[in-house]
Amino acid sequence: MTTDAEFEAAIAALQDWVGRERIVEDEIGLSSARRIAGMLDIDPASLKQGDELPPHWFTMFFPDIAKQSDIGPDGHPNKGVFLPPIPLPRRMGAGRRVTIDGCLRIGEPAIKRAIVAQVLPKIGRTGRMAILTMRHVIETRGQVIAVDEFDAMYREAPPPGQPSASTPPVPAPDDAAWKDTALLSSPLVFRYSSVTWNAHRIHYDADYARQEEGYPATVQNGGLTMQLMLDAALRRAPGRLKGFTARLARPLWVGDTVTLCGAAPANGKMECWAADKDGHLCAKMELEFAA
Repeated sequence: MTTDAEFEAAIAALQDWVGRERIVEDEIGLSSARRIAGMLDIDPASLKQGDELPPHWFTMFFPDIAKQSDIGPDGHPNKGVFLPPIPLPRRMGAGRRVTIDGCLRIGEPAIKRAIVAQVLPKIGRTGRMAILTMRHVIETRGQVIAVDEFDAMYREAPPPGQPSASTPPVPAPDDAAWKDTALLSSPLVFRYSSVTWNAHRIHYDADYARQEEGYPATVQNGGLTMQLMLDAALRRAPGRLKGFTARLARPLWVGDTVTLCGAAPANGKMECWAADKDGHLCAKMELEFAA
């Protein structure tokens, strides 16, 4: 692809992927739930067969399990195995919109319907991009308990030896009603990648992250950032979580400390955000609670 028009034509050629659906099964095993609990510093032995899990934990089940021969050089499954073959080499989470009507239960089988909802080209200040939206419908006991629309951003590779392009930083709000901090340690990020079966090399291979994708260090997993934000907000929740929207604005680096902040709940909602060690805004989220 040498021109923007050719890039846009390549994305247009993928539109027959839109609407494709596949089913991912999971038994919501006790050992899996306990691994997640331990990773989140919860006593694993506190979970028992039949227990109801926190409503947002569905995001850590239903992994895409590719054969080793189907894994690409970045650690993701090769293009076209599960997801459309978008002709850009770098992939990162960008945001999500979630509605929640129930919870998974340990020991009860469940399924995820993974539907390709949208593939869009975008040409901006940092180069060519494509946004892939996947709609994940979670079902158990014959009922839909969650719908998760997840956006992934695909980007061009940086020129050899050049840093990855990034948008200018924006200061995080300074009027938080509450704050928590979390160390994004290598073991924490590794364990999150393990329980979610995510082998993306930018999260654990510093040489690859620097030399191939132009980052200054290994990159914090965006799913873990959202998980930590949700956990912090739910410690102040006024009711049952009904849903949330999230947007990742700026990378965080493994080994750094993130500050998780939020406003006081109001009208059944709560805004929260994450700031890096320099006070830059890295993620935003709005939670909605049942009355």
